[in-house]
Amino acid sequence: MLCDPVDVAVDVAVVGAGPAGLAAAATAAELGLSVALLDEQAHPGGQIYRDVTRAGVDRLQVLGDDYTAGRALVERFSQSTARHVGGAAVWNISRDRVIHYLKEGRSHAITAGQVILCTGAMERPFPIPGWTLPGVMTAGAAQILLKSAGVAPSQPVVLAGCGPLLYLLAWQYLRAGVRIGAIVDTTRRGDHLRALPHLGGALAGWRDLRKGLGLIRSIRDAGIPHHRAATDLAVEGSARATALRFRVGATSHRVQSDLILLHQGVVPNNQITASLRLTHRWDDQQLCWVPAADAWGRLELDGFLIAGDGRGIAGGLAAALQGQLAGLAAAHDAGRLSELERDRQAEPLRSALRRQLHIRPFLDVLYRPKIQHRVPADDVIACRCEEVSAGELRRSVALGCQGPSQGKAFTRCGMGPCQGRLCGLTATEVIAHERGVSPAEVGHYRIRPPIKPITLEELAAL
Repeated sequence: MLCDPVDVAVDVAVVGAGPAGLAAAATAAELGLSVALLDEQAHPGGQIYRDVTRAGVDRLQVLGDDYTAGRALVERFSQSTARHVGGAAVWNISRDRVIHYLKEGRSHAITAGQVILCTGAMERPFPIPGWTLPGVMTAGAAQILLKSAGVAPSQPVVLAGCGPLLYLLAWQYLRAGVRIGAIVDTTRRGDHLRALPHLGGALAGWRDLRKGLGLIRSIRDAGIPHHRAATDLAVEGSARATALRFRVGATSHRVQSDLILLHQGVVPNNQITASLRLTHRWDDQQLCWVPAADAWGRLELDGFLIAGDGRGIAGGLAAALQGQLAGLAAAHDAGRLSELERDRQAEPLRSALRRQLHIRPFLDVLYRPKIQHRVPADDVIACRCEEVSAGELRRSVALGCQGPSQGKAFTRCGMGPCQGRLCGLTATEVIAHERGVSPAEVGHYRIRPPIKPITLEELAAL
């Protein structure tokens, strides 16, 4: 049901209406808690199931069964007593669980007994020469256009990088009749060899493995040029993108296109957990920061839980299971569910979650982004908002800069409208590489509210 944008107090506030948020909100509401689900999008579904309830038959056929399956999750949420606050951009959460959000040009507040953060994932930065040119997008952004509006390119497109999403989008584009000029994959033979020890886990998750092989087979059968083990990627162009240049071994290649889609995986969106000063650890397997949480998703700050890709990349089905576990934990902590009953309901969820996670180590090793595409050359822009190059970050290290937060004073890197979302990992790895230490020693940006841009007028309306 809808929730008007008014100041209220609830037992549980869930932030994010993707699979984790929908499952957490529905579970907590079904157990008798008052629940409000806040999400920046107008309709529930998150990025994975974006606009799934409004998609027509043609779009559902293009996007596939995995996307259509999100309808059941949205339906379960809709039938619960949880209230949906759509179009709500959360710009601050205090440590005493007061959530401030923007809706329709005004700022509102909601107080919660417990907060479940389901902020999901965002695409990893892909800083290569020319990546800021018009005509260059992320594969995820292109897929959002396809899901939300059925918008697909009318001209041949080039997809470049690594990761399952690259092949999923190519498959969806083929079903939509989009012409694909080339797929340029940075995965090398050595990556396959390093992933072999994890093949047993991948075979245990055989359904996902079979789907992935099916996508690749469809692309091969379509006769799309497919370049593997690509290095030295660069986008050509002055006023806009005109071509993608790269190498395979000793051979140089150039594919002409004015629409180039880049992707090298996703990482947790941890702006909120970072703003709450919660402990994060560097995950060297997924090359990102993840918040410290227990098996239920409880964070170190009392009354806060986390579920889904915001706590570590695991995929949509795993996110929904984690959301249910967090909902059970919230109900138990609120005194609505005994420990015995909580654990009884959790057991099949945990078994299903283990099955979903079987393939993860294999994927993490196989599609590990290359260091040359994470730690760019001096003349490549690292911070798009402030137009700070990787070379400027390196020079700040020579002047005594030890980490990203200190780097703000030297370069303004991370001080633009995105508040470090797009450059955070790049800044950490560039500084770590220049200092010759691990990213864990360098640290991450110190995130301060507002997490999202807010005008003085919107702030005064609170």
